[in-house]
Amino acid sequence: MAIVDVRILVEGASDVEVVSKALQGLALGSEYNITISAIIPTTNVEIAKSAAAGADLLIIATDADRVGRDLAERLYGELSEMVGHVERMKLPLGHDLEHVDVELVKKELKNTLVRAGLKSLQVLPEYMALRNQLLDLKGRYDGLAEEYRRLKEEHENLIQTNEELRAENERLREENESLKALLENSRNVYRIDEAWKSLFPAEPVPDEAYIGRAVEKLGLAGKVIVGQGYIFAEDRNLVDELLRTVYLSLSIAEEPEPPRPEQPTSEVEEDLEVIESTEVKPEDLENLLKGQ
Repeated sequence: MAIVDVRILVEGASDVEVVSKALQGLALGSEYNITISAIIPTTNVEIAKSAAAGADLLIIATDADRVGRDLAERLYGELSEMVGHVERMKLPLGHDLEHVDVELVKKELKNTLVRAGLKSLQVLPEYMALRNQLLDLKGRYDGLAEEYRRLKEEHENLIQTNEELRAENERLREENESLKALLENSRNVYRIDEAWKSLFPAEPVPDEAYIGRAVEKLGLAGKVIVGQGYIFAEDRNLVDELLRTVYLSLSIAEEPEPPRPEQPTSEVEEDLEVIESTEVKPEDLENLLKGQ
């Protein structure tokens, strides 16, 4: 249990001595769970404000005469909003340290503490109601905080989803533009097999990759596009020219090479050498001409 901070405000230094004397022998900590943290001798409101600010209980101990009562009322009006609770304590008239009845002051001090406690009990139902209201507000706050966290997470997810949808929409828009352009030029798209058979009905359709390489070799990239079984070109004549070139290339590649002349064998070469080295006589040549 927390200790209650009690401060006592008196009119002058002599009152400090009287109250201090009365406090001797009081077991306030064990009986009331309180501590007297300060005895403040002043009638100045600003000094009193500075010294009493933050106290749990402020006791204004003034004389029981009219002057003391007026001072207590003025201080109460100025200080009641700065402390937890303010209680009035009356000091006996004509008191001084030599003639004061310390037991009377002690009794008044204890009565003041009891009154303060009873007044606190009077506000206990209101305190409990405020406490329950505070707990209810805290529960609502925690619920709203959790709802805020959930909504924030959902908002972040929606932002991410929106960005993904925006990117997908841009991709579809570009794809749509490409499709529109393709539809607008659909008359310039030709099937490879149909275009080939229209030119070479008896020949097998060449591989699409081979036609694509021909486009690159002939420098037709950008003018002719080959893919997915189709040829795109600005002019059908360009398609026909390309396919004729491919046909010619394939025809050349399929023609067999002419046979190479056989080299004379070593035996023939020896005979030739023999003939070349034989001496022809005139009479033999004459007989050959006569048919002998």
